[in-house]
Amino acid sequence: MKSVQTEVLVIGGGATGAGVAWDVATRGFDTVLVERKDLGEGTTGRFHGLLHSGGRYAVKDKLAAEECIHENLVLRRVAANTIENTGGYFVTTPWDDPAFGDRFMEGCRDCGIPVEEIAPPDAFRAEPRINRDISRVFTVPDAAIDAWKLVWDCAKSTKEHNGKILTYHRVLDILRTGDVVRGASVRNELSGEEFDVHADVTINATGAWAGKVADMAGCPGVQVLAGKGIMIAMNHRLVNVVVNRCTMPADGDILVPIRTVSVIGTTDIRIKDPDEPDVTQAEVEQMLDDGEKLVPGFRRARALRVWAGVRPLFKDVRAPETSDTRDVSRSHALLDHEARDGVTGFLTITGGKLTTFRMMAEETVDKMCEQLGTRRECRTSIDPLPASRTGKFYWLGERLSKREATMHEDQLICECELIQRRNLERVMKQRSSTILDDIRRAVRLGMGPCQGGFCMYRATGILHDVERIDSWTANRSLRDFLQERWKGVQPILYGDQLRQARLDDWIFHGVLDVEHLPTDRLEDRAEREHP
Repeated sequence: MKSVQTEVLVIGGGATGAGVAWDVATRGFDTVLVERKDLGEGTTGRFHGLLHSGGRYAVKDKLAAEECIHENLVLRRVAANTIENTGGYFVTTPWDDPAFGDRFMEGCRDCGIPVEEIAPPDAFRAEPRINRDISRVFTVPDAAIDAWKLVWDCAKSTKEHNGKILTYHRVLDILRTGDVVRGASVRNELSGEEFDVHADVTINATGAWAGKVADMAGCPGVQVLAGKGIMIAMNHRLVNVVVNRCTMPADGDILVPIRTVSVIGTTDIRIKDPDEPDVTQAEVEQMLDDGEKLVPGFRRARALRVWAGVRPLFKDVRAPETSDTRDVSRSHALLDHEARDGVTGFLTITGGKLTTFRMMAEETVDKMCEQLGTRRECRTSIDPLPASRTGKFYWLGERLSKREATMHEDQLICECELIQRRNLERVMKQRSSTILDDIRRAVRLGMGPCQGGFCMYRATGILHDVERIDSWTANRSLRDFLQERWKGVQPILYGDQLRQARLDDWIFHGVLDVEHLPTDRLEDRAEREHP
C-alpha cells in the first residue's frame, strides 16, 4: 500500500477546512487536504448565502457578532470576487416588538457594527415588494457570498503554494503511535484505493462530523450538535437587499438575494445524524408563511428548490443541557487535544459561521505553530485569493455582460445560468471529474428554473467528449444528477414549478427514457448478478 508524507494533514473540505489548508500552505507548510466528497458539498454548500454583518447576533451572542463584523470587513478585501455587496435591512414587521429596535441599535454599536435607522418610505422605494406595514428599518453591512466559489478559490491558492487537495478521499482511521497522532488512513472513494497519509500535525475541520473524527483519534467527548436548517430558493430576486426581521433569531426570518434567486431561511432543529437532514412538508409550509411576513405575495412566487443544511454547534460539556439549538453559541471552538486529552499532533476546529472561516483557520494555525515551536506570519488577511486580486465585487450582470461579448462565437449550454460552452469545457478539464454534480457546483449548471431539464443532456454529451468517458459512465452521471435534483424539487411542487417538473418528467421519461439508460457494461452487470 502506498503512503503520502506531509507536514500538515487537514481533514474536511468545507469552508473551515479549505480555509485552514489555505492558511497552512501560504505560511509555507507542506499541506494535504482530504475530503470524503467534493469541496463544499456539506454544510458550506447548504446555507442561505449570507455574509453576516453580525447584526443577527448583536443582542443575543456578542462574541459571535464581533467575530462576524471583523471578518465581514476582512473578506471584502481578500475574497471580493465571491461577494455581492447588497447591504442589509433589519425590519420591524407587525409581528415584531418595535421596542426591540432600540436594543438592536445598542447591541450593534456595542459590537462595532455600522448601523443606521432609516425611514420606512426610503426602504419601500428601494425595495417595493417588502411589507408596507413595516414600522422600523435599520441598515447594516450584510452581503451575499458564493460559498462554492470561495472554497475553490481557497483550494486554488493552496495549490499555488504546492498544497494538495484530495477530494473523494474518506478517512478510515486516524494513525496514532502512543499519544501522538501521525496522520490518517484514507480511501479513494472513486477508485477504491487505500493508503496512509503520514503527517506531523493533523487538523480535524469536519464541522458537524468533528466528534466522529475525534473518536477515531481516541479523543472522546467532542460534542458537536447538529442543528438542521431548511431553506427555499425562489426563482427570481424578490429583493435586492438582505432583509432580516428585527427580533431575536427565529425561524424564517431572513431573505437573501443570492445570484439570480432569493433564499428564505431558516429553521433550527437538533437532529442526531448530520448525514440525514430530511425536509418535512410542515417546515416547507412554515417557510412559505414566514416569507409572506416579509414580502406579501411570497407564496404566489415560484419556489425553485428546497434543501437542508446542518450547522456544527459545539457544546461545552460544562454548559447546561438544552434541546433548543438556538441557545448554543454561534462562535467557534478550537480544541487543543494535547492539553485536553494528552494527545499531541492533533487539533479540532469546529462551530462558527462561514463568515468567520478565515479567522477560525488563523487561530488554528497559530496554535499549530505554537506547538511546533515556530513563528510564521498569517497571510490570509493580507493577500487576496486568486480571483479577488482585482479587488472587485461580484455584480449581478457579470455573466450577461460576458455572454453578450461572445454571443456570436460561443454556444450557450444553460440558458438559465448563461453558461457558455467554452467556459463549461474549461471547468470540466480543470476538475477532471465525471460527476455532473461536481460541475454544477463549479458553474451553477442546472440550478435555474428547469433544474437541469434542458441543459443536462447537452452537458452530458460535452462531458463524454471532454473526459473521454464511455457511454455507461456518462449515462450514470446524468441519471444520478437528475435524481439528486428531484430530491430538492419534490417537496415544493405547486404552481409554475409543478408545471415545469411535469415538462421535465415528459422529457426524462417520455422522450429519452433516462431511467432505463444502460449505466453498466453487460459483462459487469452479469458478474455482479452471478459472482
